[in-house]
Amino acid sequence: MSQPQKHTTPVSLAVDAVLVIAFFLFMYTIVAIHVPTTDPTMRLLWGSLCSACMSGVFWLCIQMFRVVYRAQVAARRK
Repeated sequence: MSQPQKHTTPVSLAVDAVLVIAFFLFMYTIVAIHVPTTDPTMRLLWGSLCSACMSGVFWLCIQMFRVVYRAQVAARRK
């Protein structure tokens, strides 16, 4: 039985973390202005929660892109 191959490297984790953090900050700037309140605490809370959900979906998209890309590259090599 062959050993399973690890596809995650520290560099790819760091790149993913930077991309997700940048996406979170970008989405927060967009979403926070649409929170219907004048209270800065509520704007911070709901803007952050909404941006966190979207950032989670973005992280899943990055992972799915990596898997599909690796599969396509492996298919071309065979």
